[in-house]
Amino acid sequence: MSILAIDAGTTGVTALVVTPAGTIAARGYQEFRQHFPKPGWVEHAPEEIWQATLEAVRDCLTDWDGSKEDLKGIGITNQRETVLLWDRETLGSPRRAIVWQDRRTADICRRLRDEGHEDRVTELTGLRLDPYFSGTKLVWLAENEPNTWALVGEGRYAIGTVDSYLVARMTRGTWHITDVSNACRTLLFDLESGGWSQELCDLFGVPMDALPEIVPNWGELATTDPKSFLDLELPVAGIAGDQQSALFGQTCFDVGDSKCTFGTGSFILTNTGTEVVRSDAGLLSTAAWKAPDGDLTYALEGAIFVTGAAVQWLRDGLQIVGSAAETAAIAATVHSSDGVVFVPALTGLGAPHWDPHARGTILGITRGTTRAHLVRATLEAITFEVRDVTDTMPTQLTSLMVDGGAAANDLLCQLQADLLGVPVQRPKIVETTALGAAFMAGLGTGVWDSTEDLRETWQLDREFTPDESDDVQERTDAAYALWRKGVERSRDWTE
Repeated sequence: MSILAIDAGTTGVTALVVTPAGTIAARGYQEFRQHFPKPGWVEHAPEEIWQATLEAVRDCLTDWDGSKEDLKGIGITNQRETVLLWDRETLGSPRRAIVWQDRRTADICRRLRDEGHEDRVTELTGLRLDPYFSGTKLVWLAENEPNTWALVGEGRYAIGTVDSYLVARMTRGTWHITDVSNACRTLLFDLESGGWSQELCDLFGVPMDALPEIVPNWGELATTDPKSFLDLELPVAGIAGDQQSALFGQTCFDVGDSKCTFGTGSFILTNTGTEVVRSDAGLLSTAAWKAPDGDLTYALEGAIFVTGAAVQWLRDGLQIVGSAAETAAIAATVHSSDGVVFVPALTGLGAPHWDPHARGTILGITRGTTRAHLVRATLEAITFEVRDVTDTMPTQLTSLMVDGGAAANDLLCQLQADLLGVPVQRPKIVETTALGAAFMAGLGTGVWDSTEDLRETWQLDREFTPDESDDVQERTDAAYALWRKGVERSRDWTE
């Protein structure tokens, strides 16, 4: 009676076996390569994502004491906005995927904005014209790779996000599906009607029949082919984009419930119920999930592009830390960043600034600056970016639920609580992105009967309460003011 959850993230794939008690019985993980063909461009090889998925699942099942017969279904969650093409028959991809972080379509966004399309796009989608989203990536492919795009028009190549691609590979091409939480990030989805928009497909030049069918977030959505997927014949019973999946995994089922996921980027989502809430302050209106009965739940989202990826850059790019886990200890060796400010706009700035031309900036370096100051400035930057978003939320936070890999960093959580002035709550299972997909698949296969059953599985690991002493608040406010100054220096850097 367990669920296999697959979290196909931006830098790797995690596979978990989740029990009916909501605990993790086994785990597997496999990284895949990041490709940077030009500055600001980010790509993934679809085949490498697929092979990482197979390896992660294989390792997870090897680590598990149970048998394949005990699995009831599969839940999939994935990095959103990343665009893939694949041959409907061979399932091979003609090119690498264009990743959500990719900035190559900034000029296309400007052109569409100058033509006066942004207000209508925002009205229909709840989004804005930014390279982050999938639609302009497809425009770029049509304009720059016409031979490939011609095969999309002829029906040979399918278009999809990572969830669609994985389902196609798992089912040997039998199903071409997605869910509302992924579809609503493409700039092709009508948020109010809950389906693909012919008007938007025409605007972006995308043939609607190349897009996947939109299905509910849980239920028996597809069935894996054992010859393609590790001898497993199981229902794919849950699908959700990673941030909506984390909202579900944190059991944020009531209006006003909020969470922050510290992943490659950081994403703050607030459940707005059946109402599409609009923001004039840089937040996105988005679909959260769709029940099998057709009821749609919406959310308001603040999308920050680079947070955990900044720590990864310290490790892999600068090589000044050996692992993400050691950053807390290194940063704790100094009491402050000593005036060092790091704005991790490595792929531009997301909410609430939305500047694709911003670039990473480190300011305030002196002869006394050490790696500890830079590491602490990186952790502080993550908390500052979160405050930039929460300050624009329509309702004031009373607490913040956190998850994701970096949520295991006690110093980061404490810094966040001090900066926001509210308790920060960390669950025992911080891999709530995968947990949300497991919850959905469990609802779809009868492992759990209701969302109330899911609430009973959530357990608090630790609550970080803000230090409200005058000296801490004064130091925190000064550091945040300096950060805001650094953000302005980072903006509009590239042409």
